[in-house]
Amino acid sequence: MVKGLLEDKKLETLVDADLEGNYVNEGVEKLIQIALLCTQAAPLDRPTMSEVVRMVEGEGLANRWEEWQQRRLSLQEFSHTHIQYPYQYLPISDSYIPSNDHLSGPRD
Repeated sequence: MVKGLLEDKKLETLVDADLEGNYVNEGVEKLIQIALLCTQAAPLDRPTMSEVVRMVEGEGLANRWEEWQQRRLSLQEFSHTHIQYPYQYLPISDSYIPSNDHLSGPRD
């Protein structure tokens, strides 16, 4: 939702109404981008606090944002081609019976 509002440049929907339009659009866009990077589902994908400070100061946000956009596109493409029809990609065999060692062995 926030990503869509950012893409549509509907910043007034995301900014405190008490500001009454008294803000710099570019600054708001950057802070929303940083917020989106900080709220990714996987903790390891989120920037560290030192990276956040650098991005707020104007360093590295463009690269990090572009990487995130590319990853999102790749995931969407993958989801569209693989997850919609998951059963066509799974080998189905009644003859496969895993051994006890396989079932209780360590995971890689």
